[in-house]
Amino acid sequence: MKEVIEEAVKILKDGGVILYPTDTVWGIGCDATNSEAVAKVFAIKHRSEAKSLVLLACDLDMVARHVKEIPSIAIDLVEVNDAPMTIVYPGAQGLAPEVVAEDGSVGIRIPDHEFCTALVRRLRKPLVSTSANISGEPAPASFKDISPDILSAVDWCAPRRFEAGASGRASQIIKLGLRGEVEIIRP
Repeated sequence: MKEVIEEAVKILKDGGVILYPTDTVWGIGCDATNSEAVAKVFAIKHRSEAKSLVLLACDLDMVARHVKEIPSIAIDLVEVNDAPMTIVYPGAQGLAPEVVAEDGSVGIRIPDHEFCTALVRRLRKPLVSTSANISGEPAPASFKDISPDILSAVDWCAPRRFEAGASGRASQIIKLGLRGEVEIIRP
């Protein structure tokens, strides 16, 4: 796996876009701090730049580097949750402006997937993780569901063997505020 991770990280550091499996569905990703790479992701998906993107972090320490403050409830949620969960944090920082929502928030998930975690840890930056589909089409539950248009548009594709462990379902999304506010966006 180490050689594959190194190959992917090189592409990401060069501003490339990759296709990779997560603990949910296959994703299109790039370095979340690189505006030009993020623009490529929006172009591949035919997606409006007005929509923010979900990011992957390897742990809460990485999350803490990219949000001004982690709401205390987030730590509890990350520790007890046993299903894929994206938390929308207020006060994004150190990221490409295109991945941040209009209100300054950012959605970040810590995946329970060996390949993703190793990839993000080695990149040392959050990774964009948007479903590998054209905007408005169904998210690909497995590699076989990815359209040829997506496959031909990315710079690198992870080997299918890393797909093991993916649920095939999108993560739940919960938005948190600094004063204890909790909003369930996607159950």
